[in-house]
Amino acid sequence: MQKIWKPGDIVVTRGIFKGYICHAQTVIVVKDTPQEIVLALLPGAECVDLEGYLEGKQNSKRRWDFKDKPFKLEKYIWHTNRLLLLIEPQKYYSTIYFWQDDSNEFLCYYINFQSPFQRSHSGFDTLDLELDIIIKPDYSWKIKDLDDYQKGIECDTILPEWTQEIEGAKNEVIERLAVKQYPLDNSWLNWRPDPNWSAPKLPKDWDKV
Repeated sequence: MQKIWKPGDIVVTRGIFKGYICHAQTVIVVKDTPQEIVLALLPGAECVDLEGYLEGKQNSKRRWDFKDKPFKLEKYIWHTNRLLLLIEPQKYYSTIYFWQDDSNEFLCYYINFQSPFQRSHSGFDTLDLELDIIIKPDYSWKIKDLDDYQKGIECDTILPEWTQEIEGAKNEVIERLAVKQYPLDNSWLNWRPDPNWSAPKLPKDWDKV
């Protein structure tokens, strides 16, 4: 039986590429039901990404050009923005609320295209498929990281069946946006983290696949 997490539990969301971890973020569970998972990424959270990625040393190649695995990873601390990640089973995207943490200013909705999540011993696994949509508070929007997405396709590592799923997911997001359907309806706009929460560290055995 798959574990259902409780509000306040510390878990990790991991990007898994061909059986290897390529990034990880420590998050706090807000909600976990069969219909929806809601996770909070707070400033101070311990995270991991590909070595050099944060300094922009990979020239947009990211994992798609990498031949050597396991990947070289480095830890970093999340800062500045507070995120609420809303994940629906079987969807090829998640919906993220972005706030400037110190001012509580809502910055945007962020649609992150990714493989459908899988539950793991330490949280949730997926694969970021590069393409994103940024939706401003006035509901104007733009597509982000199209070049990285095309790079993944050219390297034959973003698979044709994934691109088909992403096209369908993109149309679904645009339809939801047109009518401001949940979760693009400000339902979580006034959400604030529990003041008793502290910045989470990576949980034990987070790196076991």
